[in-house]
Amino acid sequence: MPRIVDRNILLARARMMRRTPTLPEGLLWQHLRARPNGLKFRRQHPIGSYIADFYCAAAKLVIEVDGVSHTMAARVANDQRRDQWLAEQGIHVVRFAAVDVLKDVVIVREAVIRAARRRLPLHHAAHGPPPQDAVLGRK
Repeated sequence: MPRIVDRNILLARARMMRRTPTLPEGLLWQHLRARPNGLKFRRQHPIGSYIADFYCAAAKLVIEVDGVSHTMAARVANDQRRDQWLAEQGIHVVRFAAVDVLKDVVIVREAVIRAARRRLPLHHAAHGPPPQDAVLGRK
């Protein structure tokens, strides 16, 4: 169970984080804000008592860009609790090391798109319209 946080405080913190992104988050946002493959991403999006770096609601997918601090024991345990809570809400989390985003943001963007597309319902616009035979009940 996530800690209880005042919603107004959480929203103010998310706004502040949007104004001051880390370099890797800013680079990745430049690629995700253009709605690649028709996928809409939100940045610094509050979910429960947490703030996701990026969130694709259609795919119920959170993307986290983890800096060095995420390798410290206390932070790892916190990330595991957070990921577990999000999983209980039906939300999948994919994590990328900040250094990997800095090395090749295009590869990370493509991995994000693949992860989101795998989680989309079949009728989602990014997949295109359903085949006519399926719509008409033909085999």
